[in-house]
Amino acid sequence: MASSLGPIQRPLSFGSTGPGAAMTVTYTARVANARFGGFSKLLLLWRGSIYKLLWRELLCFLGLYMALSAAYRFVLTEEQKRYFEKLVLYCDQYASLIPVSFVLGFYVTLVVHRWWNQYLSMPLTDALMCVVVGTVHGRDERGRLYRRTLMRYAGLSGVLILRSVSTAVFKRFPTIDHVVEAGFMTREERKKFENLNSSYNKYWVPCVWFCNLAAQARREGRIRDNGALKLLLEELNVFRSKCGMLFHYDWISVPLVYTQVVTIAVYSYFLACLIGRQFLDPAQGYKDHDLDLYVPIFTLLQFFFYAGWLKVAEQLINPFGEDDDDFETNFLIDRCFQVSMLAVDEMYDDLAMLEKDLYWDAAEARAPYTAATAFLMQQPSFQGSTFDITLAKEDMQFQRQDGLDAPPNEAHGDFLQRLLPVGAGMATSGLLGRRVSLLRRKNSYVSEESMAANCACAGAPDGAVPECGCEDPLLDLGQPEPESEPPTGPESPASVPASRPPAEPFTVVPMPGTRAPAPPWLPSPIGEEEESLA
Repeated sequence: MASSLGPIQRPLSFGSTGPGAAMTVTYTARVANARFGGFSKLLLLWRGSIYKLLWRELLCFLGLYMALSAAYRFVLTEEQKRYFEKLVLYCDQYASLIPVSFVLGFYVTLVVHRWWNQYLSMPLTDALMCVVVGTVHGRDERGRLYRRTLMRYAGLSGVLILRSVSTAVFKRFPTIDHVVEAGFMTREERKKFENLNSSYNKYWVPCVWFCNLAAQARREGRIRDNGALKLLLEELNVFRSKCGMLFHYDWISVPLVYTQVVTIAVYSYFLACLIGRQFLDPAQGYKDHDLDLYVPIFTLLQFFFYAGWLKVAEQLINPFGEDDDDFETNFLIDRCFQVSMLAVDEMYDDLAMLEKDLYWDAAEARAPYTAATAFLMQQPSFQGSTFDITLAKEDMQFQRQDGLDAPPNEAHGDFLQRLLPVGAGMATSGLLGRRVSLLRRKNSYVSEESMAANCACAGAPDGAVPECGCEDPLLDLGQPEPESEPPTGPESPASVPASRPPAEPFTVVPMPGTRAPAPPWLPSPIGEEEESLA
């Protein structure tokens, strides 16, 4: 394994980006700010433009159109002209039945979505190298060898999958010998790779080597615990899954029938337009043929848009070629290789001295602004969209509920008293009565009049004995309850009036001698008032 350090330190010598190589066309800085005619600056660009993609097809369409026009005007006889004119009217009438925009729009949407997902599946090593730096320890030569070899295996797996899907990378590494010569693989590793008997793509083999080497580092104590090993292998699985997704994107294409339908729809539509958009002799009096021109301006624009749309899909359906806007796979290989080796080798355990930052004693840290951005300091921070709403003073007053005479702070006491059981034993619990009374005075939202209206015995005649307990002294919590001795024994059934059914037995729970702290659901003002009543 020590021999792997030799070739890995040599620079890559294959496939360097030359002046004629494809580079992604980036115009982001030109459209950073929206201005009048901002996109007009991009119309004259040639590389990556629609003109570069479409000029041959456009010249071909225009040439065929002009040939038919010249034949109609100068070659055909009068009888042949009349027949050609009928053919023109027929093609113009039925060409609109071809759903070009519908089929083409869905197809381009599918291709663009697939194109961006393929870029998200590019096997970049940034996350993996950070985990390797944090989990594989050792400043000695063997620790350095572990880290560099782990990242080399990851880079090798990325090279193997990219040379399987990208023509640019395959031209750079056409054989395994080129991969060995570039330093991604040693000769001993090449023997193991080629001796592995498998008829499938073996891009995953370096990932297995990575796992074996990580397990060996754990046994030697270079990886200090199983949690760190688990984190390292999980990040490797993310990297490997991206390699697998690139393989599947290359294997499973957009269904061929969909591509054929879109291509036939576009080509057949403009084949019909070659005839149906011809200018006819105005003397014949055909409808919509009052003007005779030689160049069909709007038909050419329509061809430019629809055929250009098809060209966009044609370019993006496989971004691993050598078009202007295809992915720069060779650049990504170089970048990931160099950055990962710097991170796990030269930057390992390399920290600057800890110092207090510039805003150590500042209560509100704020970075300075240049003169060009000083106006941003005067702008208030965003607090929320409702903070700018203004209300009139009378609209900000709280209102009582309709039909209530009592203030809105008298509500929950009556509701709570309906939930309490009614009995002779409950009348002796003075502490509970005081608390309920306080709740009634503090939190009630229902007046006593409305309480009486809701009572079932409110309509009872005068003198009648209420059966619902509305006249029970416990419910009249505003009046003090005189203390009475508890009954010495259970009440006999004979003493119960015949008109009233016997009361159900209940258990009297004695209250503790010392008062416990107020429950957490009681607000603090109630607790304070209770202390004054005690």
